[in-house]
Amino acid sequence: MDLDVKFTDGGVCAPAGFKAAGTACGIKGTKDKKDLALIVSDVMCSAAAVYTTNKVKGAPLKVTRDNIADGKAIAVICNSGNANTCAPNGENIARETCRITAENLGVKPGDIAVCSTGVIGQELYIKPFEEGIPELTDKLSYEGSAEAAEAIMTTDTVPKEVAVEFSLGGKICRIGGIAKGSGMINPNMATMLSFITTDVKISPEILDGALKETVKTSYNQICVDGDTSTNDMVVVLANGLAGNETIDEDGEALAAFKEALSKVTISLAKKLARDGEGATKLIECRVKGATSDKQARAVSKSVIASDLLKAAMFGADANWGRVLCAIGYAPGDFSTDDIDVEMSSAAGCVRVCQGSRHKEYSEEEASKILAEEEIIISVDMHQGSGSAVAWGCDLTYDYVKINGDYRS
Repeated sequence: MDLDVKFTDGGVCAPAGFKAAGTACGIKGTKDKKDLALIVSDVMCSAAAVYTTNKVKGAPLKVTRDNIADGKAIAVICNSGNANTCAPNGENIARETCRITAENLGVKPGDIAVCSTGVIGQELYIKPFEEGIPELTDKLSYEGSAEAAEAIMTTDTVPKEVAVEFSLGGKICRIGGIAKGSGMINPNMATMLSFITTDVKISPEILDGALKETVKTSYNQICVDGDTSTNDMVVVLANGLAGNETIDEDGEALAAFKEALSKVTISLAKKLARDGEGATKLIECRVKGATSDKQARAVSKSVIASDLLKAAMFGADANWGRVLCAIGYAPGDFSTDDIDVEMSSAAGCVRVCQGSRHKEYSEEEASKILAEEEIIISVDMHQGSGSAVAWGCDLTYDYVKINGDYRS
């Protein structure tokens, strides 16, 4: 459907009734960097989440899964600097974090989603939470989204937040979100976290389905380095304060909500890909003519996940053979006999492959096109009506430098 969705300011605080804050409590070893974030609704929310498929999972994921099993939550607490994964007493720390948060907010511990991001396998202590959560609660503000977005960052170079506004049944509704992630990014639902808020009134079951559907074409379509984190989590809270009629079944209202939600998740997904560790370029792969949308998603992600292709884009080298190679090992049953590839940017467009064969083109022109900060690789499979988009970044020397001394 053609929904009028407008981007607006405010991040997770754009929807009515949401406060947020961020503070430094010493988890990162300094009080100069924010490392604890809190998002709270004025009223109870419908809640839904998706989690990493990594078999090794952070302790907070289990606690959050348990807490929102009833489809309800009122707040999200998240620390950065320590993933609370494979850590001694990790689950107890996560549950105690919920207890302290609930005590300060005057709610129940089981109504809190808890998340962590940072170094894996490092012990996490409760003292920073005991000291930081009361301060965090005092700082809660209807303008606090930017602070929360900063507090969940690890190797990110910029905070990531977005918000949209649209109409449902004559009621103005908003969806806002923040996200973090720069390395260990290959979501499969890396250290990728995203928190989304909305004032839309929607049942937990329908919200859960909408989130899972939207994730397929947004967060699951990005890749920085091929590593699926132990702590990936996307949490959505919907408090219903917009006053629309409850969305509890399929129909126009749900379609509108999913379209608006998709605007938020795709925007955040692109910000994550663009801020990949050491990255200088955003790479977008658009696939059409595939046997199905599912096949197109697999092909497009295979292309942007290729280390060889990512390195070529860093060097502004139109090595289209690496595109075909990546398509060839994408999962699924399809032909590779008649594939066209174009590379484009703000500097122009060049077709580098036609019918799965070399096509004459100017290397000089191609290098100029690939020198831009945003590059589009367009693939036509000529086999059906399936289409999809995926996002990644180039692979640079700085990626190795960052990860060579990540713990220090």
